[in-house]
Amino acid sequence: MKIGELSHRTGVATRLLRYYEQQDLLHPDRLANGYRDYPESAVQRVQQIRDLLQAGLSTGVIREIVPCFLGAGAALRPMVDAELAANLARELGEIERRIDTLTRNRDAIRAYLTVASPAA
Repeated sequence: MKIGELSHRTGVATRLLRYYEQQDLLHPDRLANGYRDYPESAVQRVQQIRDLLQAGLSTGVIREIVPCFLGAGAALRPMVDAELAANLARELGEIERRIDTLTRNRDAIRAYLTVASPAA
């Protein structure tokens, strides 16, 4: 599929898809006319990239772990790189700290709304 269709199907701008390619996160084939040709699996790969970015991972970390994914879903190949495992452990700690902060903020907002809302 061409980049415009991938953009339409994923909701990700073509400029961002090109950036993912520059960051070695996507690997489209090239047609004879030079156009990018993405496989069907690119739709799922772009979603993985978006999810990992949203979780706070950098494109560098994503580039290292994306090859570990075994097709669709959350299955991962065993990790053999100790440095990568250590980096991911640090990233996981950061994600857990953000979750704790978000949970506290959610609870505070919920409590405020409970107190501030008129009784029904």
